[in-house]
Amino acid sequence: MSGVERRDDEFWDGLRLTTQARIGLGRTGDALPTSRVLEFRSAHAAARDAVHMPLDVEAFAAEVEAVGVGKPVAVTSRAESRAEYLRRPDLGRQPKDLSAISAGEFDVGVVLSDGLSPRALMDHGTQMLRALVSELSGAYSIAPPVIATEARVALGDHIAEAMGVRTVLVLIGERPGLSVADSLGIYLTHLPAPGKSDADRNCISNIHPPEGLGYEQSAKIVASLIAGARKLGRSGVALKDTSRADALENLDVKVISE
Repeated sequence: MSGVERRDDEFWDGLRLTTQARIGLGRTGDALPTSRVLEFRSAHAAARDAVHMPLDVEAFAAEVEAVGVGKPVAVTSRAESRAEYLRRPDLGRQPKDLSAISAGEFDVGVVLSDGLSPRALMDHGTQMLRALVSELSGAYSIAPPVIATEARVALGDHIAEAMGVRTVLVLIGERPGLSVADSLGIYLTHLPAPGKSDADRNCISNIHPPEGLGYEQSAKIVASLIAGARKLGRSGVALKDTSRADALENLDVKVISE
């Protein structure tokens, strides 16, 4: 029996290397082992904390400014508190005051939003912005970034209109799960304007290295989508990520025939 149990453990250990999902938890009698129950409660607490953690705007703005694309402007939605933001998603999509944003002639605008996980923005926002600037600055002009609090994705359309940019990238904390509480997403909208729907956007999600998507890889996908959107004239369901296909085409592949 001990040999069978050992082989089962090895089987599940191997599968756990490929996923963050909770698999092969085992049991003690009719219940989960105590250690697994405690792990679940810890993950649930981390997810709740990630949702309610306030963004330290001043400290985060200093980090963003150090990236070197201008001094960020901080704005907020019409949600007056975190509790109202969670209860009223509609208010999170509408700006309170955008008068601090100066319009300019830029190709790309970046909005750094707390979303449902301010922790994700604090953990990954600055590094992701730096990777985007490195990948895009040679081909496109980038507007000074905007930091948005109590923000939903659609708030970026209003901000982009005020910025006067052709393409907006909304970096936002994704809804925390029981496996990942600090995942960042990027929503790309070409020719943004209030009233755009999710069908008009492209999303790169699950950004949280080392387990999730990396910053450089995400930036390359964004660059591919921007190039495609400019050719197509729109973003969203009609636009597909071709970054992987482009990478394969650039490989020096040798075909060996038998």
